[in-house]
Amino acid sequence: MSSHTKYIKLSSNRGRWIQCVLGIVLTMIFALAGYALNELPGFHYVGPLACAMFLAVLYRQLQGYPEAVRPGVEFSAKKLLRGAIVLYGLKLNMDVVIHQGLGLLLRDVGIVIFSILFTIGLAKRFKADASLSLLLGIGTGVCGAAAIAAVSPLLKSKDEDTAIGAGLIALVGTVFAILFTVLRPWIPLTDIQYGIWSGSSLHEIAHVALAAASGGQDALAVGLLAKLGRVFLLIPLSFILMYWMKRTGKLSSEAKVEFPWFLIGFIATSMLGSYVFGKYIIVPARLMNGLSQVTAFMLTMAMVGMGLNVSFKAFREKALLPLLVLSITSIMLVGLTYLTV
Repeated sequence: MSSHTKYIKLSSNRGRWIQCVLGIVLTMIFALAGYALNELPGFHYVGPLACAMFLAVLYRQLQGYPEAVRPGVEFSAKKLLRGAIVLYGLKLNMDVVIHQGLGLLLRDVGIVIFSILFTIGLAKRFKADASLSLLLGIGTGVCGAAAIAAVSPLLKSKDEDTAIGAGLIALVGTVFAILFTVLRPWIPLTDIQYGIWSGSSLHEIAHVALAAASGGQDALAVGLLAKLGRVFLLIPLSFILMYWMKRTGKLSSEAKVEFPWFLIGFIATSMLGSYVFGKYIIVPARLMNGLSQVTAFMLTMAMVGMGLNVSFKAFREKALLPLLVLSITSIMLVGLTYLTV
């Protein structure tokens, strides 16, 4: 290789590295802007992730896709996403779920199955986008945007579908969480029953925390326990989806499904958080809270990267019917879990 060729290659690598760094910085700026927007009155109900995604989508419509920094945006959307899912495992305490919430866990299995199958069936009836509707069914049944982000690589979903799905889940989940909080004084349930209902029916951990807190500490504790059971089910569900994709390939023209190594990382961090930290290794609460905040910020950056792929035209064409399907499924889930508390 000549010295001139080496120089061109080094220059090319240096340019791509700069594009990558600038793209990551861009998603970080949007994430920080989302956190800032979340501090304004009214927006704190929505959450920083949804705020940052809204800003990213708005930027895409006004300025177009930032092609000059594509490598960095794609790094955030894919690599940071997987890293966030791995760290997300620290939020799951398997020991608590298995030993204290086994009854709730069995209930959660039914909730996940109902959410996915009902959403798919409703999507077929309304002729809504099948791939996006499946993501919404999984997000509704398991743990919202985090579940959508975790399974989208397994389903070979488009970044656009992942971003739209996460945005819709955040929107609908926020509306329901606020309704739960407002209606709590008139709901004829004990604090424990109200907590179980919140944890069994709402979409994300943040939504459960917002709604269940209005029922007191007991409601919040049992609500989060019920929700953790649904997060736990993300593990077997992911392997079931991977097996299904290998057997059918219905959602992608590629029959091969890459092994989700990030899911192994998710399981490993779950095991660490459940059986090592606090028992054999004392980890300061401040450090664990810091890791939780880093995880949330990484996930927000990843969703910004995906949000930059969304156009309003695609949103209008693909999202309206899935939004209707998601809303009906959520109403049914809230109603059925209320009747069975």
